[in-house]
Amino acid sequence: MLPSLSADDWSAIRLTLELASLTTALLLLVCTPLAWWLARTDSRWRAPIGAVVALPLVLPPTVIGFYLLVALGPHSPLGQFTEALGLGRLPFTFGGLLVGSMVYSLPFAVQPLQRAFEAMGARPLEVAASLGAGPLDRFFTVALPLARPGFVTAAVLSFAHTVGEFGVVLMIGGNIAGKTRVVSVQIYDHVEAMAYSQAHWLSGGMLAFAFIVLVLLHWLQPGKAGHVA
Repeated sequence: MLPSLSADDWSAIRLTLELASLTTALLLLVCTPLAWWLARTDSRWRAPIGAVVALPLVLPPTVIGFYLLVALGPHSPLGQFTEALGLGRLPFTFGGLLVGSMVYSLPFAVQPLQRAFEAMGARPLEVAASLGAGPLDRFFTVALPLARPGFVTAAVLSFAHTVGEFGVVLMIGGNIAGKTRVVSVQIYDHVEAMAYSQAHWLSGGMLAFAFIVLVLLHWLQPGKAGHVA
């Protein structure tokens, strides 16, 4: 059964898993302080920044991909900066895919973390402060453990969303075999070539993966939190 997947299919699977893993790890690092700030601040900037975070939920992926191409292009300040650092041009590279994936999956990491930090309330931190714990100590020993279900949800959603990307990765990465061609683009290629049997194999795998993710997220609902504790 497995030989029905070609070498290009396996290459796309490997690249997709690598991209999703790196995107998830980087998003958790970047989004934790952002989500903490959004959950705790009373700043007037909270609403506009929260709206920026949520933009990928409502914008067409092609719009995000287009503006990423413009922002990272050779004539943009950011594109010139990456070239000056020796990183070269990011569009149509794995680095460009990584940047695009992080932007597109941003709300899927920030929002679960923000909800988890908000749900814990102020009481646990106040108790820790009364016992002499400093701000960093309270964050790492109280806030992070209490928000663990939110971290699991954010990781699962970010990984799954990155695996399922199509429009953004096609715009910013193109369709380069072994370098930027992920599973969703590989399926598109199979359908264009009318290779429906190979498209079925990859699409069926994506369908099974999506079902498993939805079941896992159901277990992570507040009433099921004990299953992941």
